[in-house]
Amino acid sequence: MTRPVRIGFIPLVDAAAVIVAVDKGFATAEGLDVTLVREVSWSNVRDKLNIGLFDAAHLLAPVAIASSLGLGHVKVPIVAPFNLGLNGNAITVSPALHAAIMSELEGDPFDPMATALALARVVAARRKGGAEPLTLGMTFPFSTHNYQLRFWMAAGGVDPDDDVRLVVLPPPYMVDSLANGHVDGFCVGAPWNSVAVDLGVGQILHFVSDILVRAAEKVLAIRQNWSEKNPDAVAALVRAASSAAEFIEQPQNRAEVAHLLAQPERIGVDADVIQRTLDGRLKISPDGTLRESSRYLLVGREGAARPDPVQAAWLYAQMVRWGQASFSPDALKTAKSVFRPDLYDAALGREKGEHAYGPDAVGAFAGPVFDADDIAGHLAAFQIGRRK
Repeated sequence: MTRPVRIGFIPLVDAAAVIVAVDKGFATAEGLDVTLVREVSWSNVRDKLNIGLFDAAHLLAPVAIASSLGLGHVKVPIVAPFNLGLNGNAITVSPALHAAIMSELEGDPFDPMATALALARVVAARRKGGAEPLTLGMTFPFSTHNYQLRFWMAAGGVDPDDDVRLVVLPPPYMVDSLANGHVDGFCVGAPWNSVAVDLGVGQILHFVSDILVRAAEKVLAIRQNWSEKNPDAVAALVRAASSAAEFIEQPQNRAEVAHLLAQPERIGVDADVIQRTLDGRLKISPDGTLRESSRYLLVGREGAARPDPVQAAWLYAQMVRWGQASFSPDALKTAKSVFRPDLYDAALGREKGEHAYGPDAVGAFAGPVFDADDIAGHLAAFQIGRRK
Protein backbone atom coordinates (compact mmCIF):
# COMPACT_ATOMS: atom_id res chain seq x y z
CA MET A 1 0.00 0.00 0.00
CA THR A 2 1.35 3.41 -0.99
CA ARG A 3 1.01 6.62 0.99
CA PRO A 4 -0.63 9.51 -0.96
CA VAL A 5 1.31 12.79 -0.75
CA ARG A 6 0.59 16.10 -2.51
CA ILE A 7 3.57 18.35 -3.27
CA GLY A 8 3.40 21.85 -4.76
CA PHE A 9 6.17 23.24 -6.95
CA ILE A 10 7.08 26.23 -9.10
CA PRO A 11 8.44 25.60 -12.64
CA LEU A 12 12.12 26.04 -11.83
CA VAL A 13 15.10 23.76 -12.40
CA ASP A 14 15.74 23.49 -8.66
CA ALA A 15 12.48 21.55 -8.36
CA ALA A 16 14.36 18.79 -10.19
CA ALA A 17 14.84 16.45 -7.23
CA VAL A 18 11.10 16.44 -6.47
CA ILE A 19 10.10 16.01 -10.12
CA VAL A 20 12.67 13.29 -10.84
CA ALA A 21 11.76 11.48 -7.60
CA VAL A 22 8.25 11.10 -8.99
CA ASP A 23 8.90 10.64 -12.70
CA LYS A 24 11.75 8.13 -12.28
CA GLY A 25 9.91 6.09 -9.66
CA PHE A 26 12.10 6.84 -6.63
CA ALA A 27 9.06 7.99 -4.65
CA THR A 28 7.07 4.90 -5.56
CA ALA A 29 10.00 2.73 -4.47
CA GLU A 30 9.74 4.39 -1.06
CA GLY A 31 6.02 3.57 -0.78
CA LEU A 32 4.78 7.04 -1.75
CA ASP A 33 2.08 7.96 -4.25
CA VAL A 34 3.05 11.56 -4.97
CA THR A 35 0.88 14.02 -6.85
CA LEU A 36 2.84 17.04 -8.08
CA VAL A 37 0.91 20.30 -8.41
CA ARG A 38 2.43 23.06 -10.54
CA GLU A 39 1.86 26.58 -9.20
CA VAL A 40 2.75 30.02 -10.54
CA SER A 41 3.51 32.05 -7.39
CA TRP A 42 5.27 31.49 -4.08
CA SER A 43 2.33 32.88 -2.13
CA ASN A 44 0.14 30.14 -3.62
CA VAL A 45 2.62 27.45 -2.65
CA ARG A 46 3.05 28.85 0.88
CA ASP A 47 -0.67 29.24 1.51
CA LYS A 48 -1.62 25.79 0.23
CA LEU A 49 1.13 24.20 2.30
CA ASN A 50 0.10 26.13 5.39
CA ILE A 51 -3.58 25.18 5.23
CA GLY A 52 -2.91 21.55 4.37
CA LEU A 53 -3.77 21.38 0.67
CA PHE A 54 -0.15 20.34 0.17
CA ASP A 55 1.69 17.88 2.42
CA ALA A 56 5.06 19.19 1.26
CA ALA A 57 6.39 21.80 -1.13
CA HIS A 58 9.28 23.04 -3.21
CA LEU A 59 9.68 26.31 -1.32
CA LEU A 60 11.93 29.33 -1.00
CA ALA A 61 14.15 28.73 2.02
CA PRO A 62 13.39 32.18 3.54
CA VAL A 63 9.63 31.58 3.23
CA ALA A 64 9.96 28.48 5.40
CA ILE A 65 11.73 30.61 8.01
CA ALA A 66 9.29 33.52 7.73
CA SER A 67 6.33 31.17 8.09
CA SER A 68 7.85 29.64 11.22
CA LEU A 69 8.38 33.13 12.69
CA GLY A 70 4.99 34.47 11.62
CA LEU A 71 6.53 37.18 9.44
CA GLY A 72 4.41 38.67 6.66
CA HIS A 73 1.64 36.09 7.09
CA VAL A 74 0.16 33.63 9.55
CA LYS A 75 2.55 31.69 11.76
CA VAL A 76 2.85 28.07 10.67
CA PRO A 77 5.99 26.24 11.81
CA ILE A 78 7.80 24.56 8.91
CA VAL A 79 10.63 22.02 8.85
CA ALA A 80 13.07 21.56 5.98
CA PRO A 81 14.72 18.11 6.10
CA PHE A 82 16.18 18.37 2.58
CA ASN A 83 17.82 21.13 0.52
CA LEU A 84 16.54 21.01 -3.07
CA GLY A 85 19.24 23.34 -4.33
CA LEU A 86 22.13 25.62 -3.49
CA ASN A 87 22.65 28.62 -5.78
CA GLY A 88 20.95 28.51 -9.19
CA ASN A 89 19.91 32.17 -9.35
CA ALA A 90 21.32 34.85 -11.61
CA ILE A 91 20.98 38.60 -12.07
CA THR A 92 19.82 39.44 -15.57
CA VAL A 93 19.54 42.98 -16.92
CA SER A 94 18.24 44.61 -20.08
CA PRO A 95 20.74 45.27 -22.87
CA ALA A 96 20.43 49.00 -22.13
CA LEU A 97 21.21 48.63 -18.43
CA HIS A 98 24.03 46.21 -19.18
CA ALA A 99 25.58 48.75 -21.55
CA ALA A 100 25.21 51.49 -18.95
CA ILE A 101 26.91 49.40 -16.26
CA MET A 102 29.72 48.37 -18.60
CA SER A 103 30.30 52.01 -19.56
CA GLU A 104 30.89 52.83 -15.88
CA LEU A 105 32.83 49.67 -15.05
CA GLU A 106 36.32 49.84 -13.61
CA GLY A 107 37.58 46.28 -13.30
CA ASP A 108 36.45 42.74 -14.03
CA PRO A 109 32.85 42.47 -15.33
CA PHE A 110 32.46 39.25 -13.30
CA ASP A 111 33.57 40.94 -10.06
CA PRO A 112 30.35 41.81 -8.17
CA MET A 113 32.04 44.66 -6.30
CA ALA A 114 33.13 46.25 -9.58
CA THR A 115 29.63 45.98 -11.07
CA ALA A 116 27.97 47.19 -7.86
CA LEU A 117 30.16 50.31 -7.89
CA ALA A 118 29.39 50.80 -11.59
CA LEU A 119 25.67 50.46 -10.85
CA ALA A 120 26.02 53.15 -8.18
CA ARG A 121 27.45 55.49 -10.80
CA VAL A 122 24.59 54.66 -13.19
CA VAL A 123 22.04 55.36 -10.45
CA ALA A 124 23.69 58.68 -9.59
CA ALA A 125 23.74 59.76 -13.23
CA ARG A 126 20.08 58.86 -13.68
CA ARG A 127 19.13 60.84 -10.60
CA LYS A 128 21.14 63.85 -11.78
CA GLY A 129 19.45 63.66 -15.17
CA GLY A 130 15.97 63.43 -13.66
CA ALA A 131 15.34 59.87 -14.94
CA GLU A 132 13.02 57.45 -13.21
CA PRO A 133 14.69 55.04 -10.76
CA LEU A 134 15.67 51.65 -12.12
CA THR A 135 13.08 48.92 -11.49
CA LEU A 136 14.33 45.44 -10.63
CA GLY A 137 12.24 42.31 -10.22
CA MET A 138 12.57 39.63 -7.56
CA THR A 139 10.32 36.72 -6.76
CA PHE A 140 9.11 37.43 -3.22
CA PRO A 141 9.91 39.73 -0.28
CA PHE A 142 11.10 36.70 1.72
CA SER A 143 13.37 35.31 -0.97
CA THR A 144 17.03 34.74 -1.58
CA HIS A 145 16.58 36.73 -4.78
CA ASN A 146 15.57 39.80 -2.76
CA TYR A 147 18.46 39.41 -0.33
CA GLN A 148 21.03 38.64 -3.03
CA LEU A 149 20.04 41.70 -5.07
CA ARG A 150 20.13 43.87 -1.95
CA PHE A 151 23.45 42.46 -0.72
CA TRP A 152 25.10 43.08 -4.10
CA MET A 153 23.73 46.59 -4.64
CA ALA A 154 24.36 47.77 -1.08
CA ALA A 155 27.99 46.63 -1.24
CA GLY A 156 28.49 49.24 -3.97
CA GLY A 157 26.65 51.97 -2.11
CA VAL A 158 23.22 51.62 -3.74
CA ASP A 159 20.37 51.75 -1.21
CA PRO A 160 17.83 49.17 -2.43
CA ASP A 161 14.96 51.02 -0.77
CA ASP A 162 15.83 54.59 -1.77
CA ASP A 163 17.82 54.40 -5.00
CA VAL A 164 15.92 51.77 -7.03
CA ARG A 165 12.50 50.12 -7.09
CA LEU A 166 12.25 46.45 -6.19
CA VAL A 167 9.05 44.74 -7.36
CA VAL A 168 7.70 41.22 -6.83
CA LEU A 169 7.07 39.09 -9.93
CA PRO A 170 6.35 35.34 -10.22
CA PRO A 171 9.30 33.58 -11.89
CA PRO A 172 7.46 32.68 -15.14
CA TYR A 173 6.51 36.37 -15.65
CA MET A 174 10.03 37.78 -15.36
CA VAL A 175 10.99 37.51 -19.01
CA ASP A 176 7.84 39.15 -20.37
CA SER A 177 8.23 41.97 -17.85
CA LEU A 178 11.79 42.58 -19.05
CA ALA A 179 10.79 42.36 -22.72
CA ASN A 180 7.95 44.86 -22.16
CA GLY A 181 10.19 47.33 -20.36
CA HIS A 182 8.33 47.00 -17.06
CA VAL A 183 11.59 46.13 -15.31
CA ASP A 184 15.24 46.91 -16.09
CA GLY A 185 16.50 43.65 -14.66
CA PHE A 186 15.71 40.83 -12.26
CA CYS A 187 17.08 38.12 -10.03
CA VAL A 188 15.42 34.76 -10.59
CA GLY A 189 16.19 31.06 -10.69
CA ALA A 190 16.83 28.92 -13.74
CA PRO A 191 15.69 28.59 -16.44
CA TRP A 192 14.24 32.11 -16.74
CA ASN A 193 17.57 33.96 -17.00
CA SER A 194 18.55 31.74 -19.93
CA VAL A 195 15.15 32.19 -21.55
CA ALA A 196 15.63 35.99 -21.46
CA VAL A 197 19.08 35.64 -23.07
CA ASP A 198 17.83 33.26 -25.75
CA LEU A 199 15.06 35.71 -26.66
CA GLY A 200 17.59 38.55 -26.89
CA VAL A 201 15.87 40.66 -24.21
CA GLY A 202 18.38 40.17 -21.39
CA GLN A 203 22.02 39.66 -20.49
CA ILE A 204 23.17 37.68 -17.46
CA LEU A 205 25.29 40.00 -15.35
CA HIS A 206 26.07 37.65 -12.45
CA PHE A 207 25.53 34.12 -11.30
CA VAL A 208 24.51 34.25 -7.66
CA SER A 209 27.55 32.10 -6.93
CA ASP A 210 29.58 35.26 -7.69
CA ILE A 211 27.85 36.90 -4.73
CA LEU A 212 27.53 33.97 -2.31
CA VAL A 213 29.60 30.81 -2.70
CA ARG A 214 26.88 28.63 -1.15
CA ALA A 215 23.37 30.06 -0.94
CA ALA A 216 20.52 27.90 0.36
CA GLU A 217 17.86 28.43 -2.27
CA LYS A 218 14.92 26.00 -2.18
CA VAL A 219 13.99 23.43 0.42
CA LEU A 220 11.60 20.53 0.69
CA ALA A 221 9.22 22.18 3.15
CA ILE A 222 6.84 20.30 5.42
CA ARG A 223 4.52 21.57 8.14
CA GLN A 224 6.06 20.72 11.49
CA ASN A 225 2.88 19.14 12.89
CA TRP A 226 2.49 16.95 9.78
CA SER A 227 6.12 15.86 10.01
CA GLU A 228 5.68 14.90 13.65
CA LYS A 229 2.57 12.85 12.87
CA ASN A 230 4.08 11.23 9.78
CA PRO A 231 7.78 10.60 10.48
CA ASP A 232 7.95 7.57 8.20
CA ALA A 233 6.55 9.55 5.26
CA VAL A 234 9.04 12.36 5.90
CA ALA A 235 11.93 9.90 5.93
CA ALA A 236 10.63 8.29 2.73
CA LEU A 237 10.43 11.72 1.05
CA VAL A 238 14.01 12.49 2.04
CA ARG A 239 15.24 9.16 0.69
CA ALA A 240 13.33 9.58 -2.59
CA ALA A 241 14.65 13.12 -3.07
CA SER A 242 18.17 11.99 -2.21
CA SER A 243 18.02 9.18 -4.78
CA ALA A 244 16.73 11.64 -7.34
CA ALA A 245 19.47 14.18 -6.56
CA GLU A 246 22.14 11.51 -6.97
CA PHE A 247 20.59 10.52 -10.31
CA ILE A 248 20.48 14.14 -11.50
CA GLU A 249 24.11 14.79 -10.61
CA GLN A 250 25.37 11.93 -12.82
CA PRO A 251 26.47 13.60 -16.08
CA GLN A 252 25.29 10.64 -18.17
CA ASN A 253 21.73 11.22 -16.88
CA ARG A 254 21.52 14.96 -17.60
CA ALA A 255 19.90 14.65 -21.04
CA GLU A 256 17.17 12.38 -19.67
CA VAL A 257 16.60 14.68 -16.68
CA ALA A 258 16.38 17.72 -18.95
CA HIS A 259 13.79 15.94 -21.08
CA LEU A 260 11.69 15.07 -18.01
CA LEU A 261 11.83 18.63 -16.69
CA ALA A 262 11.02 20.11 -20.11
CA GLN A 263 7.55 18.54 -20.20
CA PRO A 264 4.69 21.10 -20.29
CA GLU A 265 3.26 19.94 -16.96
CA ARG A 266 6.69 20.27 -15.29
CA ILE A 267 8.83 23.30 -16.29
CA GLY A 268 7.76 23.61 -19.89
CA VAL A 269 10.82 25.11 -21.58
CA ASP A 270 13.29 23.69 -24.08
CA ALA A 271 15.29 20.74 -22.77
CA ASP A 272 18.54 22.26 -24.04
CA VAL A 273 18.07 25.29 -21.79
CA ILE A 274 17.55 23.00 -18.79
CA GLN A 275 20.55 20.83 -19.58
CA ARG A 276 22.77 23.92 -19.85
CA THR A 277 21.55 24.90 -16.39
CA LEU A 278 22.30 21.48 -14.90
CA ASP A 279 25.73 21.48 -16.54
CA GLY A 280 26.51 25.01 -15.28
CA ARG A 281 27.24 26.12 -18.84
CA LEU A 282 25.07 29.12 -19.65
CA LYS A 283 24.79 31.50 -22.54
CA ILE A 284 25.05 34.90 -20.84
CA SER A 285 24.63 37.20 -23.84
CA PRO A 286 22.43 37.20 -26.94
CA ASP A 287 25.65 37.13 -28.99
CA GLY A 288 26.22 33.57 -27.78
CA THR A 289 28.95 34.20 -25.18
CA LEU A 290 29.12 31.21 -22.82
CA ARG A 291 30.14 31.11 -19.20
CA GLU A 292 30.76 28.00 -17.13
CA SER A 293 30.64 27.57 -13.37
CA SER A 294 30.84 24.35 -11.39
CA ARG A 295 28.92 26.12 -8.60
CA TYR A 296 26.07 27.54 -10.69
CA LEU A 297 23.51 25.08 -9.28
CA LEU A 298 24.24 22.34 -6.74
CA VAL A 299 21.41 19.81 -6.53
CA GLY A 300 23.06 17.13 -4.45
CA ARG A 301 26.80 17.21 -4.81
CA GLU A 302 29.23 18.75 -2.31
CA GLY A 303 26.82 18.10 0.55
CA ALA A 304 24.27 20.49 -0.94
CA ALA A 305 21.23 18.41 -0.01
CA ARG A 306 21.92 18.37 3.73
CA PRO A 307 20.26 21.34 5.47
CA ASP A 308 22.72 23.69 7.18
CA PRO A 309 21.36 25.80 10.09
CA VAL A 310 24.10 28.38 9.44
CA GLN A 311 22.42 29.07 6.09
CA ALA A 312 19.13 29.62 7.92
CA ALA A 313 20.88 32.04 10.30
CA TRP A 314 22.25 34.03 7.34
CA LEU A 315 18.78 34.31 5.83
CA TYR A 316 17.34 35.44 9.17
CA ALA A 317 20.13 38.04 9.44
CA GLN A 318 19.02 39.47 6.08
CA MET A 319 15.46 39.71 7.34
CA VAL A 320 16.74 41.74 10.27
CA ARG A 321 19.04 43.86 8.09
CA TRP A 322 16.22 44.88 5.77
CA GLY A 323 13.61 45.57 8.43
CA GLN A 324 11.46 42.49 7.96
CA ALA A 325 12.17 41.24 11.48
CA SER A 326 13.49 42.46 14.81
CA PHE A 327 16.48 40.59 16.17
CA SER A 328 16.01 38.29 19.14
CA PRO A 329 17.97 35.24 20.27
CA ASP A 330 14.75 33.21 20.37
CA ALA A 331 13.88 34.14 16.79
CA LEU A 332 17.39 33.19 15.65
CA LYS A 333 17.01 29.84 17.40
CA THR A 334 13.66 29.28 15.69
CA ALA A 335 15.09 30.22 12.30
CA LYS A 336 17.99 27.78 12.65
CA SER A 337 15.64 25.03 13.82
CA VAL A 338 13.74 25.15 10.50
CA PHE A 339 16.70 23.49 8.76
CA ARG A 340 16.76 19.90 10.04
CA PRO A 341 19.98 18.01 9.31
CA ASP A 342 18.94 15.54 12.03
CA LEU A 343 15.93 14.41 9.98
CA TYR A 344 18.13 14.19 6.87
CA ASP A 345 20.75 12.11 8.68
CA ALA A 346 18.19 9.81 10.30
CA ALA A 347 16.40 9.13 7.00
CA LEU A 348 19.64 8.24 5.24
CA GLY A 349 21.22 6.39 8.15
CA ARG A 350 24.16 8.77 8.44
CA GLU A 351 26.10 9.70 11.52
CA LYS A 352 25.75 13.17 12.99
CA GLY A 353 28.65 15.35 11.92
CA GLU A 354 29.48 13.18 8.93
CA HIS A 355 29.00 16.25 6.71
CA ALA A 356 30.84 19.07 8.43
CA TYR A 357 30.59 22.58 7.03
CA GLY A 358 33.43 25.08 6.84
CA PRO A 359 33.73 28.06 9.17
CA ASP A 360 31.98 30.24 6.58
CA ALA A 361 29.16 28.21 5.10
CA VAL A 362 27.93 31.14 3.01
CA GLY A 363 31.04 32.73 1.49
CA ALA A 364 29.78 36.23 0.67
CA PHE A 365 31.89 38.42 -1.65
CA ALA A 366 31.72 41.43 0.70
CA GLY A 367 31.71 41.94 4.46
CA PRO A 368 33.16 39.79 7.22
CA VAL A 369 33.04 36.02 7.46
CA PHE A 370 29.52 35.20 8.62
CA ASP A 371 29.26 34.05 12.24
CA ALA A 372 25.84 32.55 12.98
CA ASP A 373 26.39 33.25 16.69
CA ASP A 374 27.09 36.96 16.17
CA ILE A 375 24.30 38.41 14.06
CA ALA A 376 24.75 41.85 15.63
CA GLY A 377 28.41 41.90 14.64
CA HIS A 378 27.53 40.83 11.13
CA LEU A 379 24.94 43.59 10.71
CA ALA A 380 27.20 46.24 12.25
CA ALA A 381 29.66 45.70 9.40
CA PHE A 382 27.23 47.12 6.83
CA GLN A 383 26.35 50.79 6.46
CA ILE A 384 23.17 50.32 4.42
CA GLY A 385 20.17 48.59 5.93
CA ARG A 386 16.73 49.01 7.47
CA ARG A 387 17.09 47.51 10.94
CA LYS A 388 14.09 47.98 13.17
